[in-house]
Amino acid sequence: MKVLHLISGGDSGGAKTHVLSLLKDLNESITADLVCYMEGAFSREARALGIPVTVIDGGFRAGLRGTRELIKSGGYDVVHCHGSRANLTGAILKKGFDIPFISTVHSDYKLDYLGRPLANLTYGSMNRLALHAMDYRVCVSDQMRETLIARGFDPNDLFAIYNGVDFSRPKPNISRAGWLEKIGCDFADDTVIVGIGARLDPVKDVATTVRGFAEAAAQCDKLRLLIAGDGQEMETLKALAKELKVSDRVFFAGWVSDMDGYYASVDINVISSISETFPYAVTEAARAGLPTAASRVGGLPKLIIPGQTGMLFEPGDYKTLGEHLLKMARDSELRRKMGEAVYDKARREFSTESTCRRQIEIYNAVLRRRAQKRSGVVICGSYGHGNAGDEAILKAILGELRTIDKDMRITVVCKDRKLINSMHAVNAVQRWRLIGLYRELRRAKLFISGGGSLIQDVTSRRSLIYYLHTISKAKKLGCRVQMYGCGIGPINSEIDRRLSASVIDKCVDIITVRDPESAKLLNELCVTKPEIILAADPVLNISVRAEEEAERFLEQCGIDHGEDLICVSMRPWPGFFEKSADISEALRYCHEKYGLKTVLMPMNYKKDLAVSRHTAETAGVPFTVLPDIDDAELAIAVMKKMKLVLAMRLHCLLYAACAGIPAVGVSYDPKVSGFSEYLGGYSIDLYSVTAESLKQCIDMVLSGSGRERRLRSLADIKEKEKLNIAAAKRLLED
Repeated sequence: MKVLHLISGGDSGGAKTHVLSLLKDLNESITADLVCYMEGAFSREARALGIPVTVIDGGFRAGLRGTRELIKSGGYDVVHCHGSRANLTGAILKKGFDIPFISTVHSDYKLDYLGRPLANLTYGSMNRLALHAMDYRVCVSDQMRETLIARGFDPNDLFAIYNGVDFSRPKPNISRAGWLEKIGCDFADDTVIVGIGARLDPVKDVATTVRGFAEAAAQCDKLRLLIAGDGQEMETLKALAKELKVSDRVFFAGWVSDMDGYYASVDINVISSISETFPYAVTEAARAGLPTAASRVGGLPKLIIPGQTGMLFEPGDYKTLGEHLLKMARDSELRRKMGEAVYDKARREFSTESTCRRQIEIYNAVLRRRAQKRSGVVICGSYGHGNAGDEAILKAILGELRTIDKDMRITVVCKDRKLINSMHAVNAVQRWRLIGLYRELRRAKLFISGGGSLIQDVTSRRSLIYYLHTISKAKKLGCRVQMYGCGIGPINSEIDRRLSASVIDKCVDIITVRDPESAKLLNELCVTKPEIILAADPVLNISVRAEEEAERFLEQCGIDHGEDLICVSMRPWPGFFEKSADISEALRYCHEKYGLKTVLMPMNYKKDLAVSRHTAETAGVPFTVLPDIDDAELAIAVMKKMKLVLAMRLHCLLYAACAGIPAVGVSYDPKVSGFSEYLGGYSIDLYSVTAESLKQCIDMVLSGSGRERRLRSLADIKEKEKLNIAAAKRLLED
């Protein structure tokens, strides 16, 4: 593989470090040449590292001509641009070449010229246009990728990467006192030095560091602040330090070339930027074993785990920063533990080797897509409707598909495109935008219909027709078709039954169903041509958040995580209010006999909140309504804190199964009772439910009856769920 990298050559800071370290490592595996548009420190350092460098100076037109000739004669597979000058060059040249052009987004382009309105209007505008013209963009952090998605970039053309640091470099052979003396700083040996290394630019918001330091220094005499960097805000920051009466405890080092010596001489690292991708200031500090207090921006939370590897604060929140600095300044053992933890985490996850490996993965994914006529997956289901259960299904399917190829091209057909973009960071097409849907189907290899119960006519005959149409159209446009972890039915109309059987039999390659009743219905419909596999709901194998996060969430809702809780999730359904008094009496029984406090978890917040609240209010028990949880991993972690679940919503029962919590289902549909029994749980038909039958069932499950059977059944079903993705993998590889 041969890649040509373009950069202006006047770059400094993180972009410079990223490109030089990346190209040095890339050239051990592939050919990675570099073009700079000026001679300077950048090109000289590149040559010293053994990177093949071509300098094309003489202005923008000369750069265009020289780069065009180099691409023509070089036989390159990819052109990779860094920065606005290179992006504009690449955007102009790319139409003349049948190779992919990529740009790495090192920072938020909207903030690159903060405080310089004329430069932003000219260079900033051209860079924005050039970025849109690129074939692909590599974002330094997942958060920057999400930012670009929110700005309208196609998620399938965005990749994420993280800056890595070279852990093989030896530590500097200089004492702290010696290095401080070298820069003219007279901080005493027994002081605790807070350091920030950044260009003094508005986007770095060093003023917040100065203010936070002043807050902490007022209570800790030993604190000192070392600012390494130069820029337009130098005098403003000096004036601020004087205003806050800490100028005698703040040292402005100016531009520092020996950053290894800097990190070896400070005790606490600070990053107070209002925007970042994943700065080297955090990985270099980690390599030096320094805890970092950082603003919660970009990819910083990926490495800085509050209380473990450092501290986080909201951008501009200098008071919280001051509290963090004071806590770390007073506790040397805390600093040591955090420093060791951040070093270990960065060494495992953010080395230059891992960054290089990831970049080569991206190149291979780009070239693979270009070589293949069809690639990727289109997923169609009941997504973007605000139903937490359906969004959990989508999250689970996406996670499983990423195990096959984390850079897979994926498009989701949904009701609310922006919601799916923001929740799942994937490309989305609104369900009735048929031209857009057909365009995606023409280039996809696999069409997934599911999960959930799409093939049914109880809630809507129109939706059944729509889902059958998408299955038929996907097959006609050349996709392999899988119905994924789905429930089938009920289908009451004879016309609908015949239509469903005909379309499924003709157009589907593999059906993985989530329960035996669905497989039985397919048999009744005489569906024989597709391969039918009994699997399970994809949500069963979704990952779960840490217990501490669930406890913190409940505390924010005013719930003591030590309380005994019952989770209640009702839904509006014909006949519910005739039986609601019985359900409420059973809920009151749980409170009076077992001391369970009611927690309402509406799965579809708009539809379910009123009936769930009605149930608790009629019972006359104290209750708390949880806010809308659109994160299934957190919802399951919260479910683990419950003693019992009483629910109509199938996915609430599913969350309970994932959490290993006993549940009683109120079944409004055979799919609920069938699926509940498949999971080893208990359910009572809504139309025959009584308060006494519910109480008996509650007593039984809380006594532990059937617990071992339920856990054995769940373990077996979780293994069966893996058949969903195994089938998809076969179709993608076929």
